[in-house]
Amino acid sequence: MSWVFLTLSAVVLQTFRNALQSKLSANMSTSGVTLARFLFAPPIALIYLLLLYNFSHQAIPEFSLKFISLILLAAILQIVATSLMVILFKQKNFSVGAGLAKSEALVAAVLGVLFFGSQLSLFGWIGILIGAAAIFVLSGGGRKGQLSLKTVSIGLACGTCFALTSLFVRQASQLLDVPFPHNAAWVLLWVLCIQTILLVSYIAIKNSSTFVALKNNAKMTLMTSVISCFGTICWFSAMSLQHVAYVKTLGQVEVLLTILLATFWLKNKVCKHEIIGLLLIIVAATLVMWA
Repeated sequence: MSWVFLTLSAVVLQTFRNALQSKLSANMSTSGVTLARFLFAPPIALIYLLLLYNFSHQAIPEFSLKFISLILLAAILQIVATSLMVILFKQKNFSVGAGLAKSEALVAAVLGVLFFGSQLSLFGWIGILIGAAAIFVLSGGGRKGQLSLKTVSIGLACGTCFALTSLFVRQASQLLDVPFPHNAAWVLLWVLCIQTILLVSYIAIKNSSTFVALKNNAKMTLMTSVISCFGTICWFSAMSLQHVAYVKTLGQVEVLLTILLATFWLKNKVCKHEIIGLLLIIVAATLVMWA
């Protein structure tokens, strides 16, 4: 059950990373905030990999053309998914779109079974479906006038890109002839390096002043990269051990954590549909943990 611990750790780290990115967004462009996730992450990923080899020596794996193709697809799709999520922020019915973006667990389950050879249990499928229903309820998707074709399309496209990213990451890790956690660490390093190079190149061409903003917010940028990198280590490791759909369904407890923080720390009022959604998430998480 180590994948459960890794997933829950990733959820906590991602929640803090989102809070830091929210603060950064007040002082820099979207591309700059996105780059802050990756800028200092590759060196951390490299140190993590070297430490693994120091404690448990393994051979350097062979990186096939298929592996490199999967890594490239995963890196690019994650950037696209993040961009689509930013577009959702601009929609009037953002909560519905964001809820649909969380459909990645269900999408990962369907695509995993159809194209990636995943075999999910009955309890697993029930948990995934309940989790998808929970996100729909929490987003307010059942309320009249909340759905629009544009928001639905962007939300589902975002969820699909995130799901494919995770599936490609899992498949790439399984191609390497080294055991866990070395395989997940290699995938992590490759993905982070590609994403950093792509984003730095894009910003240098389109808006080089973003680098000044990153320098002016160096401390927060470093914190964002460090927390994000450790969170990604947990995500990639969990997905190397368990089906992506199960990991993503359990990862929906992030919504539970966020609402609990808003309720007990910010003293926000909890709505009836939020209580129902949270209960459904608990049921879904329990089912996939024991699937």
